[in-house]
Amino acid sequence: MYYYGTGRRKTAVARVFIKLGKGKILINKNKLNDYFNKYMHFIVLEPLEITNNVNTFNIKITVRGGGYKAQAEAIRHGLARALLAFNVKFRYNLRKNGYLMRDSRKVERKKIGLRKSRKSPQFSKR
Repeated sequence: MYYYGTGRRKTAVARVFIKLGKGKILINKNKLNDYFNKYMHFIVLEPLEITNNVNTFNIKITVRGGGYKAQAEAIRHGLARALLAFNVKFRYNLRKNGYLMRDSRKVERKKIGLRKSRKSPQFSKR
């Protein structure tokens, strides 16, 4: 039986399925080592380390959108939600470390007449 969690960050969306197993992690049909570098591994595995479940689950993840960092943080969010669906007792530790909170910051759109979203063109008095 799978437990499911959806994680989001910027424009990245991750669907995380966890199942009791030996600790295999597949991201878009690739191994974790092939998809992310070492720093991103740390971000992805944080909820498992907090709940002491590093080698307890087989994890299948599909992620799309955003960059690598946003994808890693979306996976972390989805993994925390899936762990919560598995066992409600994990809620305190996951919430205390901020893994259940959706980081809703996104890129602000560019406005007409401006160079970026808020930067205006240089003003010339004469």
